[in-house]
Amino acid sequence: MTTLRHTLGALTSALLITQAQAAIVTFDDLTLATNSVYDPQVSSQFISGGLTFEHVYEYSCCWAGFTYSNKTDTSTAGFANDRSAITGDGAGAGEDNYAVFTNAYSVATTLQFAQSTQVNSVDLTNTTYAYLAMANGDDGNPSPFVKGPFQDADPANNIEADFFRLTINGLDTAGNTLSSTVFSLAEGSDVLSTWSTVDLSGLGAVNGLSFDFSSSDSAGGFVNTPSYFALDNINYQVVPVPAAAYLFFSSLVALASRKAIVARNAQKVQS
Repeated sequence: MTTLRHTLGALTSALLITQAQAAIVTFDDLTLATNSVYDPQVSSQFISGGLTFEHVYEYSCCWAGFTYSNKTDTSTAGFANDRSAITGDGAGAGEDNYAVFTNAYSVATTLQFAQSTQVNSVDLTNTTYAYLAMANGDDGNPSPFVKGPFQDADPANNIEADFFRLTINGLDTAGNTLSSTVFSLAEGSDVLSTWSTVDLSGLGAVNGLSFDFSSSDSAGGFVNTPSYFALDNINYQVVPVPAAAYLFFSSLVALASRKAIVARNAQKVQS
């Protein structure tokens, strides 16, 4: 009984201190040569700012999920330049590294958290590949597969504005969607070319994030717009244990203590 009481007491103490300070993932704690990108050509993981990011290599040719980069090419169109941010650098003064994301085809590509986490904000922008496809209609192919340049709405001719949007989903431990928010990477001819800080606090406490793309340039259920985004400065913190959980474990400690006292008193009566 004493062992149980000590165990529950230790657990309760641990719950009381399970609260991390807010952290910011800048990706600048990762080493890269100048104007280069993380490209191991195998599926792997990398850790930055306390978070683990999945890098997928599929079909013996192609990366997906997350990678990190400090490439500065803002003018070359096409798939070969899919890991450059249109800004040419990271968000903020002196920040060179940033991450790039695209969904994999072979596996689900999400950002998972070890504990329930509040994501406060993230900085987002377009990649050069996506930006030039939308702004200029140039995807690097002699005969472009994409629609572009993106156009504003023309109500007189019953034409709706083009768009490219990112849906960020907050996930539970089973990967189910708890909450979502939508951010526009392009609306009409206004194609994002700077870093924009996106408030994610409305997602609440989540165990992971997933990302979905939608575009006015779609056909057969597939998005033609290059489905990438660049990200930096993920501001997050681990959610503290709820008071209800603390009270529950405290009650277990109290119950164990009472049982121990009753057992000792019974032994005294028998003796």
